[in-house]
Amino acid sequence: MPAAPTGEQPRPWRFDAIGTAWEIAADAALPASVRDDVTAAIDAFDATWSRFRPESTVRALAEEPGTIPAPRDAAPMLDAYAALAAATGGAVNPLVGASLEHLGYDAEYSFRPRGARAAPDDWRRLLTWDHGMLTMSAPALIDVGALGKGRLVDIVLEIVTGAVPGGVAVDAGGDIAVRGRTERIALEHPFDRRRAVGVWEVTDVALCASATNRRAWGDGLHHVLDARTGQPVRTIAATWAVASTAMWADALATALFFDGGPRLAAERGVHWVRMTTDGRLEWSPGCTADLFVRPSSVKG
Repeated sequence: MPAAPTGEQPRPWRFDAIGTAWEIAADAALPASVRDDVTAAIDAFDATWSRFRPESTVRALAEEPGTIPAPRDAAPMLDAYAALAAATGGAVNPLVGASLEHLGYDAEYSFRPRGARAAPDDWRRLLTWDHGMLTMSAPALIDVGALGKGRLVDIVLEIVTGAVPGGVAVDAGGDIAVRGRTERIALEHPFDRRRAVGVWEVTDVALCASATNRRAWGDGLHHVLDARTGQPVRTIAATWAVASTAMWADALATALFFDGGPRLAAERGVHWVRMTTDGRLEWSPGCTADLFVRPSSVKG
């Protein structure tokens, strides 16, 4: 049973987890039990899917391939990965973990690049998830960075909305889900964090962003890789997508770095904005974002 509202707008709950800053804003105060549930859910997700934790499930599967009971989030996330891979010609691939580590984005955060390394192109053969079981048939490292944070935002949103009345907004470092309220969200300029390329007013949806200026190191090195080559992408600098769930907004924000991303977004009814590395803004038909552009800079 949701707790009764206090009549006073509570302060947002801010904390750090999974390497990013979180903020949960709700119309009602969050009881300690809800905060405990959120903390436990984040830790459980991280313990399963983080390639940065030595005891995690994905790290164990990388070291000792085999079959285990499928974690709760395996099917929805890997089903989405299959759709992303099909749409992008294999540019998005959940076995890209070793490629990221080879470029220096490893568990020790060494940031010492050892060259590009393509992810396994036969990942659908190496990694299977059916009949409630998850199987890795050869050593390979899962990385769910293309959509995992969005999935976790959905989980946290479900916990909070089920426990307190009124509107809720969950923000995990720019991946945001909103229920029962309207939020006006600035789209950070990828070349200057003090500026925005526009604002997007959203209600009862999720807005997720991805940019090459985040989690970047070295000369031209960042976390958005083309799995087919192991090289960081070079043509798109930032993306934003709005979908009914944060997992799919996050997934499409990743797909939009590659050919095929816009088509998949259209098929799923997802609206988006992206900026190319030469500074042009592009957006989907029907996009309602208020973009700070001049007509000559638009490719719509």
